[in-house]
Amino acid sequence: MTVQRNLDLRFVVIGAGMSGILASIRLREAGYRNVVLLEKADTVGGTWRENRYPGLNCDVPAHAYTYSFAPNAEWSSYLAPGPEIQDYFEDVTDRFGLREIAHFGQEVDSCTYQGGVWTIMTGAGMSIEADVVIAATGVLHHPRMPEIEGLDSFAGTVAHSARWDESTPLDGRRIGVVGSGSTGVQLVSALAGRAARLGHFQRSPQWIMPMPNIPYTEEQREAFRRDPALIDAIRYDPEYLANVLRFTEGIIKPDSEEMHIIETIVRDNLEQGVADPVLRERLRPNYRAACKRLIFSPDYYQVVQQHDVDIVVEGIERVEPAGIRTSDGILHELDLIILATGFHADRFIRPAVVTGRGGVSIDEMWRDHATAYNAISLPNFPNFFFLNGPTGPVGNFSLIDVAERQWGYIEQLLDRVTSGECAEICVTPDAMARYDEARTEAAKGTIFASGCSSWYLGKDGVPMTWPWSYGRFAEVMAKPDFADFEMVAAKLPA
Repeated sequence: MTVQRNLDLRFVVIGAGMSGILASIRLREAGYRNVVLLEKADTVGGTWRENRYPGLNCDVPAHAYTYSFAPNAEWSSYLAPGPEIQDYFEDVTDRFGLREIAHFGQEVDSCTYQGGVWTIMTGAGMSIEADVVIAATGVLHHPRMPEIEGLDSFAGTVAHSARWDESTPLDGRRIGVVGSGSTGVQLVSALAGRAARLGHFQRSPQWIMPMPNIPYTEEQREAFRRDPALIDAIRYDPEYLANVLRFTEGIIKPDSEEMHIIETIVRDNLEQGVADPVLRERLRPNYRAACKRLIFSPDYYQVVQQHDVDIVVEGIERVEPAGIRTSDGILHELDLIILATGFHADRFIRPAVVTGRGGVSIDEMWRDHATAYNAISLPNFPNFFFLNGPTGPVGNFSLIDVAERQWGYIEQLLDRVTSGECAEICVTPDAMARYDEARTEAAKGTIFASGCSSWYLGKDGVPMTWPWSYGRFAEVMAKPDFADFEMVAAKLPA
């Protein structure tokens, strides 16, 4: 029997990054006629729009970091540079006609649920009602500014990597990069040889996973154009998928053979990649591999051995007009300080004020830590769903694959609403509590909790991540347990 769907339900998708583009495309493909996409900036792209710093690239194979329904034959290399990824999202947006439903410059101030309807207000004065809200705001979009004494006194230029001005002069300047995550490593690799002097200021060094970034030839790209199966062969490459499996198994089983293999690879990379024993020890982390997000780089260890690059592991005492003074008393004179200091990873849709049924707010729900059942739903927030929300999988794998699996799950929840089986659906308080308790306990045993500071950790010191295997995540996303959901029937007309 064919089920009649209500295709006139009103959808608002918040955020036009990777997952917001995905949701908008899938909703329109399903035939929904009232889909609105709200974006705070002036175009799509999310983190790839906001991050434009030198050396930016994805550390997931480019052909795996594309939508399954929109392969791209034009990637220039195995690991795509940031501008190409931004171009890809712009192209997909145009190809699927999303600009006609997009409203740019509309940062959401509030979402309020009352009388079965969500009302969304933006800072630009837009007010819109929705039956369903998809929060696709992402994780890494609120830059974290470090609390360093005297930063405002610096006589040169201070730039955060996520607010990069592409007109900033670089050649022949004395540059300090603060931060040792993926961004800091990519910046150092890109700026070495351009800067007159380059200092990499690291609160804690990182383990580096070697990852060659091989360019694709025009002949290869032409072959991709002719035969998309060649793209799928890379996207679903058994070696890549085995690495993902090994990584996710290692995360949840810190003493496993999988984690032993990872630790051996990164340790050998350091031992064999850095000739100077003194420099090698300055680059050696004092925590286990993958406790922080692993850094993938084809050349970082080679770059930092150049004569014009300094590795600085002494703590930053303060910034002075002339540069950075470290705890050993040395003043590092600089013209440019680049802050590769990351993001506030616990914000998600906030600072928007989101108020659910009965006046409960997300700020209240997240008083202790940001969470959501299976990273998607919250109790008393009917028809409100996250993509790449709190407690979702994070790591060195494609978040596009994560989002596509999450969307398959959300579609099954929406089916209960669009078919008329219910008017509202959200996780029950009991199921939320059971999930959060189990997740928190499991997270304490992951490699992320093995003794380092990272953006994965909540203020309670517990990782805010999916603590089980990627295989389990795929299984959970394949079919919701509807016993964990509260479904409120539609009111019959009087």
